[in-house]
Amino acid sequence: MPLLKKIKELVAAPSVYAGLKEVGEKYLKSVGSADEKANAKILVDAVGECIQTIDEVIDVFGSVDAEKKFGKETAQNILAHMKEVKAKGGKYCDCPACSAGLVILENKNVIL
Repeated sequence: MPLLKKIKELVAAPSVYAGLKEVGEKYLKSVGSADEKANAKILVDAVGECIQTIDEVIDVFGSVDAEKKFGKETAQNILAHMKEVKAKGGKYCDCPACSAGLVILENKNVIL
């Protein structure tokens, strides 16, 4: 199933939130089992909560806290990139985790 590839991409993404990674791994281990549908619902709900809008990411990486956590140069580079994404009409973060998550949400009926 092509959606499994996206779920694996989500789990492997360096930008994935640790809790979401665990949920994704749990779903992948449950494929084909009696728990698959229940874990699919948990995964879809978690993905929906974790995907960041472009404005949320801009707010985070425009903060002093981001500069402290990621370093000034990294924070500024990500901020500049997100502003470019927004200028081109992007509504969501385009990191690997959010990108895979959006595909999962758009195709959630496949696993639910």
